[in-house]
Amino acid sequence: MNVFYPAFALFALTMFCVIRLGISRYSAISAGRIDHRYFRDYRGYDEPEDLRIQSRHVVNLLEIPVLFYTITIIAFVTNSTGTTILALCWAYVVLRYVHSYIHLTSNMVLWRFRVFGISVAVLTALWAVVLANLLL
Repeated sequence: MNVFYPAFALFALTMFCVIRLGISRYSAISAGRIDHRYFRDYRGYDEPEDLRIQSRHVVNLLEIPVLFYTITIIAFVTNSTGTTILALCWAYVVLRYVHSYIHLTSNMVLWRFRVFGISVAVLTALWAVVLANLLL
């Protein structure tokens, strides 16, 4: 299996969240829940909580996952795409999906933090395994 499949799955999640945010913002402006001028510089108006959560989540999907995309490229280029690496890639992506579900539904911070922490541990393990493959 190609190491890019998990990366494409994470990309799909990111695009889903970006499109969902765009639709939510447009709906909020249309319904008069927020003034469109807020989006010029994100100041001067109160952003509804649901939009603030979605906005923050999209930012989350563009922070730590950059390290995931980077390691998938490194793994591919160096032909470090064994079963362990693929399993770690898929585990990371599944954890990001779970994190997204929690963040965009119940937003239970403790559960979200736990899932995030596990995903960071998986990502760290992924980097370690790829590095070990390169050094050995």
